[in-house]
Amino acid sequence: MDAVSQKTINTIRVLAAEAIQKANSGHPGLPLGSAPMAYTLWADHMNHNPKNPKWENRDRFVLSAGHGSTLLYTLLHLFEYGLTMEDLKNFRQEGSLTPGHPEYGHTVGVETTTGPLGQGIATAVGMAMAEKHLAAHFNKEGFNLVDHYSYALVGDGCLMEGISYEAAALAGTLGLGKLIVLYDSNNITIEGDTQIAFRENVRARFEAQGFETFLVEDGNDTKAISEAIAKAKANTSKPSFIEVKTQIGYGCPNKQGKAAAHGEPLGADNIVEMRAFLEHHNEEFFVADDVKAHMAELVKAGAAKEVAWNELFAAYEKAYPELAKEWKAWHSDEEISLDIYNNYTDEAGKKATRVASFEVINHMADIVPNMIGGSADLAPSTKTYMNGKGDFSAEDYSGRNLHFGIREHAMGAIANGIAVHGGLKTFCSTFFVFSDYMKNPMRLAALMKLPVTYVLTHDSIGVGEDGPTHQPIEQLAMLRSTPNLVTFRPADAKETVAAWEYALNSKTEPVAIVLTRQDLPYLAKTGVEAKKGAYVVAGVEPKEADIILIATGSEVQLVVGAVKELEAQGIKATAVSMPSMDVFEKQPKAYKDAILPPNKTKRVAVEALSSFGWHRYTGLEGQVISMDHFGESAPAGLIFKKNGFTVEHVVEVAKEVLA
Repeated sequence: MDAVSQKTINTIRVLAAEAIQKANSGHPGLPLGSAPMAYTLWADHMNHNPKNPKWENRDRFVLSAGHGSTLLYTLLHLFEYGLTMEDLKNFRQEGSLTPGHPEYGHTVGVETTTGPLGQGIATAVGMAMAEKHLAAHFNKEGFNLVDHYSYALVGDGCLMEGISYEAAALAGTLGLGKLIVLYDSNNITIEGDTQIAFRENVRARFEAQGFETFLVEDGNDTKAISEAIAKAKANTSKPSFIEVKTQIGYGCPNKQGKAAAHGEPLGADNIVEMRAFLEHHNEEFFVADDVKAHMAELVKAGAAKEVAWNELFAAYEKAYPELAKEWKAWHSDEEISLDIYNNYTDEAGKKATRVASFEVINHMADIVPNMIGGSADLAPSTKTYMNGKGDFSAEDYSGRNLHFGIREHAMGAIANGIAVHGGLKTFCSTFFVFSDYMKNPMRLAALMKLPVTYVLTHDSIGVGEDGPTHQPIEQLAMLRSTPNLVTFRPADAKETVAAWEYALNSKTEPVAIVLTRQDLPYLAKTGVEAKKGAYVVAGVEPKEADIILIATGSEVQLVVGAVKELEAQGIKATAVSMPSMDVFEKQPKAYKDAILPPNKTKRVAVEALSSFGWHRYTGLEGQVISMDHFGESAPAGLIFKKNGFTVEHVVEVAKEVLA
């Protein structure tokens, strides 16, 4: 290695440790140990242009071990992504661009939010899948428009989390040859040596999952690291796993190789000793002029790579004008309309909302050509297969139907990777009760403002005979309580169209569409208004009502029926469908007050799930008909009746409230 490269690596180490010391908080161990491999990757192998961090054909880098964030921030600073020295000095401080874990959309150059271990590697799998699909669609002989790698730097913690097993198994099955995982193998976690809990042969595991594997015995040997990366890049039929043996906290004589280096500042005296050991200048936050000049040359080389790609695209545009036009459209945000509400106006019509969703998906598949998605081995049940659009596989990356296998946790993170990659829209699907398995990636999608769509079927005790293990109760409250995640529970086919239309046009929110197994009637007054979150579907205007009945999903038909019964008894009632509390809360106050007038306090909410969250609408004078206990294995109709989900019971409770 030349002297300036070694000097740059040591600069990365010292800056990372100094930022943590100044914050008196952070994880110095990984940045110190992994600096050589990260520098070698970024300087010698990655195609990226710091002057245009969103260049479509850039290589993606994911720091899956997000606790080592100062490694990434220091790289972004030295590679001139816009992070200043002042930003490094403000690590973990209020309002800074250098939060404790990397956050997508907050810091330029951060490709995805990482922190929960294992999420990063699974997200990188999604990025690699996106690259394969786009390449299959757009690349022509002599025009490799889409030609980039997805890299993930992982630690022991990432590889212990189950999500990494799920994601890696799928990556190997799909032969994602442009996915390269670098493993910071230092045998240390928070509690000490990994021998206490993690003795498996990790490389053998990845080899069994279909990866080509490499071992670099010395984490400071940049030549060996570079050779391993080059070999990994050359194998485009298999993903690659490079184990790099490092020493946690390398360069800090009193802490290297010890658990104490993992998650606490090194201490001022230790940093002085580290600077001396690494032969680094003793001034704080110092970058030598020759290092700055060296980095400027690397930045210039990165910009040149995009210039070459732009020239390729210009030639591509002349040779394939329609495809070039499509490329631009796929990377834009055009409004999408699903004008099929009139398909569901038959007064005698009846359809499960999962079936209506299937029809919407197949209509959408023709008008949204960059939509890809699938389920966790449940497409026949969740009704999410796009007919005639092919299956994404190692043999055909152009297929638009994704098969995740029974891997909900990885599925959610992979969907995030596809969304954050750019150029594609995506959905994923499972039974609603199993949304528990992918809560973490759903939360991260909300945090990252990614418009992923979740199709969650079998939405209540209506699952019936499968019993309480498959009947969701608390899941809807969980999703509704997640900031920036929009949840729809449609009452019929028309509301399902509205939910999908909202999801397709979402720019900054993931959307969960929660659907029934059982058939539901087409209701007369449902439709596009569902996109407002709540609206009147039967009875008098709310301002004239004696009582307001509110429901979602399969229970809306009950409040519509109850309104008729109450009217027959001389009671003025209103039925409100509230498919999305989240969207309703975004409406202007005047609209919300028109639907639920503040002076109309006699209210009943009906939903065959947990009552949690409903009391904000029913207040002290109202009641909630709900499921605050687990269901049982029995026919759905019997369970609904047993738990009070009938028109007669809704009328009875309404009269109690009025009394």
